[in-house]
Amino acid sequence: MEKIPLDFFRRNNVLQIARDLLGKVLVTQLNGIITSGRIVEVEAYNGIIDKASHAFNSKRTKRTEIMYAEGGVAYVYLCYGIHHLFNVVTNKKDIPHAILIRALEPLSGIEEMLLRTSKKKLDLSLTSGPGNLSKALGISNLLNGMEFSGDQIYLADDGVKFKSIEIVASPRIGIDYTGKDALLPYRFYKKDNPYVSGKPKKL
Repeated sequence: MEKIPLDFFRRNNVLQIARDLLGKVLVTQLNGIITSGRIVEVEAYNGIIDKASHAFNSKRTKRTEIMYAEGGVAYVYLCYGIHHLFNVVTNKKDIPHAILIRALEPLSGIEEMLLRTSKKKLDLSLTSGPGNLSKALGISNLLNGMEFSGDQIYLADDGVKFKSIEIVASPRIGIDYTGKDALLPYRFYKKDNPYVSGKPKKL
């Protein structure tokens, strides 16, 4: 398994990168403990023209500034004051594209994931949903802005590649307030994977 090179994240098509992330492995190594999961669901956010993006209309705040960094870094933010959500920043500097990782299929460090989530046994909720997967992998705002070339958090390729017919595109979840942008097919997931969060939405 090899780390994905930073050039992968610095391409200009956030939708293509989102699709390409399916099947890749998200890894954290915190306090010497490795946990990982295969990416099975993502959502793309298309920067300043996307009403669902935190950077819509060129918005820049202390929280969103990391979205304007060069691709290949983590954007982690707290949602509802409870859940840490992990995003992959893409594209070149000052183009705030990002991809939310919504679900993983757990691979390694499952015992540690159970401890972090106070679960007694593995079930589908362990890494299904962006808040759950962050908790399981120990992702917090301490990792915000961290480049994926390091060892604490990175994305890797172990040779698994989903076929095009296995990938489903649908509207994103929970953004009905964005009007027409709520209908954009910017959510991608592995067909029939049990860890995919929510109910599949069709166009």
